[in-house]
Amino acid sequence: MSNPVTVLARLRAQPGQEAPMRAQAQSMIAPTLAEPGCLSYRTYVDPEDPGSWIVVEEWADRAAFEAHLASPHLAEALARGAELLAGPPEVRILGAAA
Repeated sequence: MSNPVTVLARLRAQPGQEAPMRAQAQSMIAPTLAEPGCLSYRTYVDPEDPGSWIVVEEWADRAAFEAHLASPHLAEALARGAELLAGPPEVRILGAAA
């Protein structure tokens, strides 16, 4: 039996890069949802800090998430992140409680 995982990623835009970061984050939704094992992928902006985003991802198992990490659309987004983000994404990988 596979163990689902939930991934939380916090992204912070460089000042003045909020709109391009929003477009980049939204461009990830459709291709990620199309990946095998992706159960959900949602982006949220902090209404008090429009440059701060949380991405909540749910994957069927760790292998599906690892495959996502090797996807071309994620590699492209991470490469572009250097100009859009104030630092590397903060990522937490959570397993379901038994």
